[in-house]
Amino acid sequence: MFLSALLLTIPLLTSFEVRDLAGHPLKPLDPAGPASLLIFITNDCPIANSYAPEIQRVCSEYAGKGVSCTLVYSDLSLDADAIRKHHQEYGYPGTIPAVKDTGHKLADATGATITPEAVVAGKGGKVLYRGRIDNLYVALGKPRRQVTEHDLRQALDEVLAGKPVTHPRTQAVGCYIPR
Repeated sequence: MFLSALLLTIPLLTSFEVRDLAGHPLKPLDPAGPASLLIFITNDCPIANSYAPEIQRVCSEYAGKGVSCTLVYSDLSLDADAIRKHHQEYGYPGTIPAVKDTGHKLADATGATITPEAVVAGKGGKVLYRGRIDNLYVALGKPRRQVTEHDLRQALDEVLAGKPVTHPRTQAVGCYIPR
């Protein structure tokens, strides 16, 4: 009896709604298609900023396959104007909606701790992948000459093929989500 009462008090992750910079409602943990991709970023993380072109390529490529993409700004000290400015400077407007993770609700729901960190959510809000975009960075300030593993793309391809994700967790390299 106690457990059933407890379950009734926990809101479903899929009903979690946020508003993007334009005020449009989004349910990033309730994908309309096969999956939803959330990319956690901050405006002042050099590694997250360096990934802007790759994030745009991934979001553009997989949008045609039914995957929605959302940038999740994790720094609570940023106001909407600062987020819009960063969003504009890095070429995201018109391609990827952005939200402010007020109260770190999305980070807490998905387990994200680093920027940039990618989360792929499937039906029912289930986190299918969480981790790095690729293996460009070995450690902070130590990039490889060439990417050899495209973890996020592999996870998305496996989800779209109806397969379990081979490596559902990888370690993202970047800046900690400010708490």
